[in-house]
Amino acid sequence: MDPFSAVSEELAEIHGEISDIFRALSNGFQKLEKVKDSNRQSRQLEELTEKMRECKRLIKEFDRKAKDLESRNDPDTNKMLNEKKQSMIKELNSYVALKKQYASNLENKRIDLFDGGTEGYGEDNVLLASTMTNQQLVESGNRMMDETDQAIERSKKTVQDTVNVGTETAAALKAQTEQMSRVVNELDSIHFSIKKASQLVKELGRQVATDKCIMALLFLIVVGVIAIIIVKLVNPNNKDIRDIPGLAPPAMTRKLLWSGS
Repeated sequence: MDPFSAVSEELAEIHGEISDIFRALSNGFQKLEKVKDSNRQSRQLEELTEKMRECKRLIKEFDRKAKDLESRNDPDTNKMLNEKKQSMIKELNSYVALKKQYASNLENKRIDLFDGGTEGYGEDNVLLASTMTNQQLVESGNRMMDETDQAIERSKKTVQDTVNVGTETAAALKAQTEQMSRVVNELDSIHFSIKKASQLVKELGRQVATDKCIMALLFLIVVGVIAIIIVKLVNPNNKDIRDIPGLAPPAMTRKLLWSGS
């Protein structure tokens, strides 16, 4: 039974994944020794490097889970987990060192192929150049110059593409800046309109209040006039109430002559 299963199923699962990666790394480096082609070696090194990155991530996850369970575990269990973590780190570092060694050897091979390699290769190149005619040497030089010119043209194209991207980015930023300026101006205009509308509402409110006061005063005047008219009609002989201008006084009662006989 896996000792990590008794501590945590998650820890056991992570440990199993790390063990699988270590087996894959061991088999991968064994196969790498049999590969002679530099391009295939480079591709396999990239695959092994990716596995080592995944292994490093899993070891960190293992350490984090172990620290989470540290308070619940006994000292012996914590010691066992820590030793296992150190062991996995040491094993991973050994594969990292092996990968660096293969990468260094691969780089040296590429330099040897480019520069002529060992002394024997250098002598062969000298002998080959000595057997070439002047025309062949000129053609070889022209070919190398053409390749250099093509590389320069590719570099120029890359630089021009970069400049174009920068120009487009600057134009886009300028357009966005102008758009933001227009938005700010529109917000200022809206703010001014709201402020003006608030002032108009206040003025209308004052006018409405004034009109209400006038209407109330007129209503009181009309009510007073109506009251005076009613009182005069009910009690026309009351001298305390003055006649309303424009209103005819009440008719005097006449006595008929024949009524007194």
